[in-house]
Amino acid sequence: MYDCIVVGAGPAGGAAAYHLAKRGRRVLVLEKESLPRYKPCGGGVSPQVQAWFDFDFSPAISLKLTHMVCTWHGEDPQVLELPPAQAVWMVRREVFDYFLIQQAQKQGAEVEAQTAVTGLTWEGDRWCVHTPRGDFTAQYLIGCDGAKGSTAKWLGLARKRPRWGGALEVEARLGSHHLRAAHFDFGSVRNGYAWNFPKVDGYSIGVGAFIGNEPQDFRGICTEYARHFNVDLQPLKRYGHPLLCWQGYHPLHTQNALLAGEAAAVVDPFTGEGIRPSLLTGMLAAQAVDRALRGDGNALGQYSQQVHQEWGIDMAWARRLGRLFYRFPRLAYQVAIKRPSARQRMGEILCGQRRYRDVAANGLKLLAAGLKVPTALH
Repeated sequence: MYDCIVVGAGPAGGAAAYHLAKRGRRVLVLEKESLPRYKPCGGGVSPQVQAWFDFDFSPAISLKLTHMVCTWHGEDPQVLELPPAQAVWMVRREVFDYFLIQQAQKQGAEVEAQTAVTGLTWEGDRWCVHTPRGDFTAQYLIGCDGAKGSTAKWLGLARKRPRWGGALEVEARLGSHHLRAAHFDFGSVRNGYAWNFPKVDGYSIGVGAFIGNEPQDFRGICTEYARHFNVDLQPLKRYGHPLLCWQGYHPLHTQNALLAGEAAAVVDPFTGEGIRPSLLTGMLAAQAVDRALRGDGNALGQYSQQVHQEWGIDMAWARRLGRLFYRFPRLAYQVAIKRPSARQRMGEILCGQRRYRDVAANGLKLLAAGLKVPTALH
């Protein structure tokens, strides 16, 4: 029997497995895909996450970018330059996620790939995890199987009315290119933006909406946007996937079990960022399970509160900013994106140097004043 079974080998699962195994716990990671596995994702990561791990992520980073460019329908570029220490990481998820799992294995975590979880049974003092390859048992369970996983439902922790975002992404492999900045385009996507995140050998081009469920021609928007970079998307495979955005405090724990990562609905509802909160919640979940194994009967409940305090409060501000920004995107671009100080603040948030709670109140006032929006609307 294991101390803990982790379902899913993404950033949350890898972080949970690493931090538990490093504490001497017997950990098993179950992953339905073969490893390394491809994952469509823009792959932007805040350098803040390095502080949560005691190994160097450099081998898993494709590029470090110190420039961000914002445009309106491909025009009116606004450039933000970041200090080298705050350079945003660009990663390929099949490399980044697998590197993290390998670090967990070095600490003693066991990994069973191509092993889909088909159900869970609580047996009074342990979880029995059912798979086509047999049953596995553990005292604790961490569900890290993403937005489309079933663990949250089986544990009774799924939101009754989840707040979904959506994205369509394309990987364009290029022999060489000159784009060395993260690129964000506003205006063509309602309640979101288009992006181009360069890697050392190509681009990750996509479009995403993070508020509301309006039908949009993501395929057409993405194709047109890619033309700005001389990329023809017609022969390339497109990957669409849902995003499970934060929508307020909700319990992430039940009997000897926790949710982490996108299964816990931690995606930023303003920017669509998901890797950083997945790594954070994976680490916090491991710490909670370790405390529980040492006899702390309140550890799992404290985890739900801790996620809310360290991430959820900021996401409440992010949602308020997003609702106002995306409601009046053209004016918001003029008032916020084109203002150097506002651009700087957003860059610091993306890099983990500041929190939404530190700047959002002033940002809302700025937007409301510039847009002439009544206070009650924000």
